[in-house]
Amino acid sequence: MLKCASVYTYEIDDPEIAFAEIKTQLDQRIELLEHSVGIIVCHPEFITSGVLMQICGRLPFDLAGVTTSSQAVNGEAGELVLTVFVMTSDDAMFRTGVTEGLEEDIDTAVKAAFDKATQGIDELPKLAIIFPPFILKNAGDLYVNACQRIIPNTPLFGGVAIDDTLTFNESEAVFNNESYKTEMSFILCYGNINPRFVIGTFPEDKVMPYKGEITKSNGNIVHEINGINAHQYFESIGFVSNGVLKENYIFVPFVIDQKKRADYDGIPVMRRLASFKEDGTANFRGYVDEGSTFTMLKCGVEDVLKTTRQWIERLNDLSGVNGILLFSCIVRRMMIMCVNPLGELEIARDTISSDIPFMMNYVCGEICPTLVKDEIPTNRFHNYSLVMLII
Repeated sequence: MLKCASVYTYEIDDPEIAFAEIKTQLDQRIELLEHSVGIIVCHPEFITSGVLMQICGRLPFDLAGVTTSSQAVNGEAGELVLTVFVMTSDDAMFRTGVTEGLEEDIDTAVKAAFDKATQGIDELPKLAIIFPPFILKNAGDLYVNACQRIIPNTPLFGGVAIDDTLTFNESEAVFNNESYKTEMSFILCYGNINPRFVIGTFPEDKVMPYKGEITKSNGNIVHEINGINAHQYFESIGFVSNGVLKENYIFVPFVIDQKKRADYDGIPVMRRLASFKEDGTANFRGYVDEGSTFTMLKCGVEDVLKTTRQWIERLNDLSGVNGILLFSCIVRRMMIMCVNPLGELEIARDTISSDIPFMMNYVCGEICPTLVKDEIPTNRFHNYSLVMLII
């Protein structure tokens, strides 16, 4: 049986007080079984102050995670928080690790780290929870694809590190009592663990009338749409002014139907258009395959909060829930920033049953299967979405 607990601290200056708060909550909320692991998520200032390093070095289990801007756990929602989501079991087992050399060769770095973490194990994980760093030139699909090649048919869940700046320069992945700007930390789960996944997106009634087909692309770079230069296409439908996206369209989600993928499961993914290059190509935050069709959604503050509430309310109807991880796209927070920057987190805090341990935080790109059929997952990288792992 798997047991979970969420523990947290707001103490960012004194490591002794912070550790005492974490330890007291652990002792009150969970009895550690034979195998334990922790997912750690914190504001970057916990790294700067040294509190993270001193807490992690004293906890009796491995930890992997990322920095974030804000988060929620049972009874709490805030910004300057450090949270540990603990999983412990007698019949589930965990292996952890961190990559080396990710900027040079993602596949080689991930394989070396997975090989090291899985020494003595001759089976595939039931679940991999991965925490890639924010590297501007890398689409999140690169991490998903590398993991799939090395641990095929393993569901992948996770999110890319962020912070509370516009450039995410302070974001880091975390492994035990160290942090990394260009490496990925991870947790591999084996044995009696049965992950379920939910992806929350925007309502279909927000679909805009514009549609297009990706006629030339390379990874996350789109060269042509409907046979013309990508910049020219967006200019022709009124999205571009003076070479950049108009302000009203910065947060427009693109719904990409990747129907020509070999593993297409009929479920579209969300994409964000980040920028244009000098040659008129469009830089998306995730892969957009040639032959994909797309449309757009125009959403506002109320749409974010409404859909968050609808998707989270459904979690209370599930049975056999030991714990829940929720990762929301940072752009969703940006969309509600002027009204209530903690709105999504407060919904989770106030809606999820008090007897279900959970952790919710923001990431820069979400990793979650769109479908698991016959024990084979369709792993995907997402934008604009709220992804949920139920264990």
